Amino acid sequence: MRDPVFQARLSACQDELRWLYMELYNDAHAYDYFISMLERMYNSRSQELKDIDAGREVFPDWYKDKNTLGMLMYTQCFGGTLQGVRKHLDYLEESGINYLHLMPLLESPKDRSDGGYAVADFRKVQPELGTMEDLKALADDCHKRSMSVCLDFVMNHTSEDHEWARRARAGEKEYQDRYFFYDDWEIPYIYERTVPQVFPTTAPGNFSWCEEAGKVVMTTFYPYQWDLNYANPTVFNDMTENMLYLCNQGVDIIRLDATPYIWKELGTSCRNLPQVHTLVRMMHLAGLIVCPGMLLLGEVVMEPSKVVPYFGTVEKPECHMLYNVTTMASTWHTVATHDVRLLRHQMDTVFALPKQYTFLNYLRCHDDIGWGLDYPFLAQFGMQEVAHKKFLNDYFQGKFPGSMARGELYNDDPTLGDARLCGTTASLCGIEGALECGDQEALEKAIRLDITLHAFLLTQSGIPVLYSGDEIAQFNDKTYHQDPLKKEDSRYLHRGQFPWDLAEKRHDLSTPEGQVYEALRRLEHIRFETPVFDADADVWTLEPYNDHVLAIGRYYERQKLIALFNFSPDPQIAWINESEQYTDLITKEPRAARGVELEGYGFAWLLTDYEDLKI
Repeated sequence: MRDPVFQARLSACQDELRWLYMELYNDAHAYDYFISMLERMYNSRSQELKDIDAGREVFPDWYKDKNTLGMLMYTQCFGGTLQGVRKHLDYLEESGINYLHLMPLLESPKDRSDGGYAVADFRKVQPELGTMEDLKALADDCHKRSMSVCLDFVMNHTSEDHEWARRARAGEKEYQDRYFFYDDWEIPYIYERTVPQVFPTTAPGNFSWCEEAGKVVMTTFYPYQWDLNYANPTVFNDMTENMLYLCNQGVDIIRLDATPYIWKELGTSCRNLPQVHTLVRMMHLAGLIVCPGMLLLGEVVMEPSKVVPYFGTVEKPECHMLYNVTTMASTWHTVATHDVRLLRHQMDTVFALPKQYTFLNYLRCHDDIGWGLDYPFLAQFGMQEVAHKKFLNDYFQGKFPGSMARGELYNDDPTLGDARLCGTTASLCGIEGALECGDQEALEKAIRLDITLHAFLLTQSGIPVLYSGDEIAQFNDKTYHQDPLKKEDSRYLHRGQFPWDLAEKRHDLSTPEGQVYEALRRLEHIRFETPVFDADADVWTLEPYNDHVLAIGRYYERQKLIALFNFSPDPQIAWINESEQYTDLITKEPRAARGVELEGYGFAWLLTDYEDLKI
């Protein structure tokens, strides 16, 4: 007999789910299998996880709480193994972390993994990191501490070592049909006319020759990553089951990797096609039926106009959260130019969106910084794309006069002038460079910039996520240059081992580690305690009549915040004129919000409370 809870959830979703599935596949047998799979995955879900689901069904916006603070990390860098991460949960809890994003850790070939994004088995952990039982134990421990766990789900492709790929290479048509195999290059060449290249310098083209099969196979990212054919319902059914299997190990948030790429169609760019939204919506519905406590985080690294559709609609959502990648890139542009006009323009775009849309905000992550800026907007200030990208990259490599930044280029293409950038937050802010030069004044400014950027991160609407090590101002790791498996990928510059020896200095205010860590903890504590940081707050930008200063206003439950950020190394004045009485949230002293003076790379959080006023 079918479980009544499962039946109730299925009944609530079934009309839409069946309609979407049949519209896409028109295969009743495959649909029936899909529903039986959902029931099987529900029945295998532990009672502990079902209890969590029940609580989150009552409070579906649980993840939007202003107390939510994320951290992104590589298991091998932070704890060595999953068991090692468990041993350091006290540190994470002390740091205020309650959303733990573990970078790819499923079984992948060591020499052909793209950082773990070439999965050979979706149900096994990379042996040196532990086992699936270790992952479940870590998730259980996190749940006991009210921490949620996020894991990448690579849905666009598999490793060429995956069982499906091995059987496809052996000539089994059923498994070749799970990918894009062609007898010759005729159709691939037609694809190449309209499909952009992801890595034109390191992995040119979108197809590779498979010698064993004697056929051409689609490989959008790297030759060892074979694109899955989601026009085949078996692929969708089995990949959704793999996703739900991970959820049943205790994973709360599924990061859908390379979401826009998952549907391919001849004569198109194979990006952002309508069928992608159908697939993501069906995965959302599958989650509502099997594990409604689960969230979908979409990796959509594009401008806002292409990102926002992946939220779906308020009535029919797709992804619960999306990355705010444009704000991240615009922030670093502002650091280099000391000019906030682009960043303010970007903030106005984000603040105009419905409050139900939740962005995941960050300063740095595991990946490079791509300069996908709004160049038509910048053109009015005389900034041209190629020249401006060169300036940004020169600045953050420390080649520009006065810059203490220490970054490296990634995928440098001199012809297109389209290199991207790598480096940790602290190194890009100039802390590493200032210490190298022994420049105390530059060091103080660099630390202040690092803290101000994190204050800006915590001011935005959405979920702030720190990159592991940023909380203690971790520097670049240049040792990757000596590793033959890493030296060709400069992203390993900011993927170094977590410096536990330096973490011991986190409470020592005479060190950069202590100054950054203690400042961040104070900012996070203020954010946790102050209602105006709530996700439902009204948010807007103000005019400070100074292009070096970004001014943001927030209002919620009779509290109003004026947040001011100086992106210049020199003192500036924010020419605002707010009539209310304000308190500086950092000093706890009264401070007028009129002609506010800000030190170089400084910020201010000014709060007024109308609670006692009569209307």
